Amino acid sequence: MALIALAADKGAPGVTTAAIALGAVWPRPVLVAECDQAGGDLVYRLPAEGGGMLNPSRGLLSLAATARRGLRPDQIPEHAQRLVGGLDVLAGVTNAEQAQALTWLWAPLGRCFASLHPVDVLADCGRLGAGSPLNDLLREADMIVLLTRASLEQVAHLRERIGVLTSAESRTRAPIGVVVIADPRDYRGSIAEVERIVAQASLPATVLGGFAYDPKGAELLRGQWGGRLDKSLLIRSARELAGGLLGRLPVRAALPVDVRVTSDPARPRAPLAQPAPPAPSERGR
Repeated sequence: MALIALAADKGAPGVTTAAIALGAVWPRPVLVAECDQAGGDLVYRLPAEGGGMLNPSRGLLSLAATARRGLRPDQIPEHAQRLVGGLDVLAGVTNAEQAQALTWLWAPLGRCFASLHPVDVLADCGRLGAGSPLNDLLREADMIVLLTRASLEQVAHLRERIGVLTSAESRTRAPIGVVVIADPRDYRGSIAEVERIVAQASLPATVLGGFAYDPKGAELLRGQWGGRLDKSLLIRSARELAGGLLGRLPVRAALPVDVRVTSDPARPRAPLAQPAPPAPSERGR
């Protein structure tokens, strides 16, 4: 349905946390795909349905093994796994060496993500760098979302990254959104400051809003704390951001849907308003 690529530049944290938090509150069918070239840690961070570990051999690696003869969108759900609470994820590689063997995969995978009807894909692209093979995936995105803090250094990196993404060489045409990782003590002020800089520099990007910097909420997301995740600042800001982000998707990607990509379509994702189950198997993100 829609492919939304979440990424950051040098020093910007929280892409995986942002992707999982958005997936937890996303109002349409969704799949979170771990596409970080540096290697992800989703299989070690979050519990699978039933409380065990995710299978590190099931995800991008197993999908790539079947995609040598061609990749179709309907193959992707076969390699997804479900977290406690019902969120479907496509686990990525666990180290950069594995990623080097998959450079051929990103273009066809991006096309399949973008046409995975009726499911939205939130792709955790980690930190982007020069000449990243993920540019092939970004060219298929309906929107690219860049995360940044409000510091001078990180906003400078943000400006450079937007310039690279919109250059003729990159050939990316997706609209670019900016999300500010903001301290709750100056949440609106931090967002407004980045918005001012983006406007003054006439950058071809839109500030979509913010994510609250909420370490305790991030730990709730990992299933390491008790309490109600839905009341955390992280999830409250994710819910606000999700609504605004959906409203800015291109018309083709903004159509409503009501079914999920899952091997068990009758089982809905657990709403975050439910009390969290006991650690360590409480729902993360």
